[in-house]
Amino acid sequence: MHACAASGAAFLIAVLWFDLMFDVQTRKHVGQPLPSGVLASISAYYRRVTIEAWPMNRLVAVVMLLTLLTIIAEIVRNADHWWTGWVSLVAAASAIGLARARTIPNAVRLGRAAGSADEQVRLARAIYRDHIYCLAAMSVVLGLQLSAQR
Repeated sequence: MHACAASGAAFLIAVLWFDLMFDVQTRKHVGQPLPSGVLASISAYYRRVTIEAWPMNRLVAVVMLLTLLTIIAEIVRNADHWWTGWVSLVAAASAIGLARARTIPNAVRLGRAAGSADEQVRLARAIYRDHIYCLAAMSVVLGLQLSAQR
């Protein structure tokens, strides 16, 4: 069970890493509008991965669901120390919930380049912050699941 949960967390970390390669462009322009080239780069990336990559972009949602289900199965089976499963579940569910409720819809909107430039900049920066949180949370899951393997 731990290997499956760790694999899911590692896959999601890899996806986040690719997203962050584009998101990090927002850091160079804190407190300033993003240059049009930077905004176009980030927007084009999110258009490709959220809109144009169908059906492959559905794989991320499947891995999210399987990772959560695997952690729940660990808890139900009392697979290890009680806190390993529960902390993993809270961390994974918070990251996946954030992604589903806010990050993915924001990325789709940014990928469509709808709205004013100010709105698109706000979306790009919000996505970056969300991805930093998700990276930290999924790293906690990965660390716990790897440390629990026997």
